[in-house]
Amino acid sequence: MTNTPAKDPKTGRFLPRAGSASAIPRPRARKAVRSKLGELFLEDMLSAWEARGAAAIDALIEKNPNDFLKTIAALMPKDVSINANQIGEMTDEQLLQRIQKLDQTIRPFLHASGADGTGNGDRAQAENE
Repeated sequence: MTNTPAKDPKTGRFLPRAGSASAIPRPRARKAVRSKLGELFLEDMLSAWEARGAAAIDALIEKNPNDFLKTIAALMPKDVSINANQIGEMTDEQLLQRIQKLDQTIRPFLHASGADGTGNGDRAQAENE
């Protein structure tokens, strides 16, 4: 009579024998080992970076500038969200200040392009005013 090992009904994998020395650690124990290994690895990487990080970057730039650029590109975020138009978030007072600044900035250029906007004004003279 052969003793066939039990299988997990979902995955079909063989289950470890109870009390066996070769039993696979439980998932929780595996996570703890993986977490500890990750922590140790990151600590070692930090030590190496502190000791030789800048020199390694300089060597990479000298020997393989393409790899350096690939690394920089990989570190950049894939999606960048920029709110260039913040007018919707401004108060009335802030809007008024913005309009006044814009008016001061463009007034010389409007004067240079002529009162009717046809371009008959003297731009150089307007910029010097």
